[in-house]
Amino acid sequence: MPRSSFRTATGRGVTAVTASEMRDVDRVTVEEVGLQLLQMMENAGRALAWHVRDVRDEEADTRILVVAGDGGNGGGGLVCARHLANRDLPVRVLLDRPSDGLTGAAAHQHRILDEMGVTVASDAEQVFGYEGPTVVVDALIGYGLRGDVRPPASTYIERMNERSAPIVSLDVPSGIDATTGATLGVSVTPDRTVTLALPKTGLGGVPGTLYLADISIPETVYERLGIEYETPFEDQDWIRLQG
Repeated sequence: MPRSSFRTATGRGVTAVTASEMRDVDRVTVEEVGLQLLQMMENAGRALAWHVRDVRDEEADTRILVVAGDGGNGGGGLVCARHLANRDLPVRVLLDRPSDGLTGAAAHQHRILDEMGVTVASDAEQVFGYEGPTVVVDALIGYGLRGDVRPPASTYIERMNERSAPIVSLDVPSGIDATTGATLGVSVTPDRTVTLALPKTGLGGVPGTLYLADISIPETVYERLGIEYETPFEDQDWIRLQG
């Protein structure tokens, strides 16, 4: 997708980046500017939790299922689960691996949920067996996916798509190539995607509504990388984008 094809509701163009460029953005943000991954993850998870509440049917007492992997995307999903639990909402987490297989920031976020007593499981059948009203949060795979999705993640994606439940994806729907938009084997079909910092070039053809969330990356990061940038957020923490 052309870099200027994403626009705000007021018609302002928003630059899109490839997966490689987003890796550079993350690297410069952390290594040169000093904003830490946990800070950006907190902002991402808080924004995601708001969008989950926005699609949730309060009257039906809809449950929330966060499907999370390792890395930054999974960690953001776990932060989302914490913010939802802090509001006494019925949230559960399904991991794509045993919890002791998590690393880095995702492992850190899991430890917090464990102290809170939030239900975290890695048994897909146990979790997906619930048939009541549910919002599904897709925090399984981030923008760094290379090659076709493999089990168990591919199975989780299929099970998410089978449910008649709204799906909110974090950053990039799992299974979508963030740069090209191609489906890598199998991909989540979201009702809403909350992408982070800048839209990814592969999001133009993704179904559902697309939102862009501010995770507090300073403008100097984009300047150092030669990425055209003018903040689209103004006084908002997230905005809806049009393709």
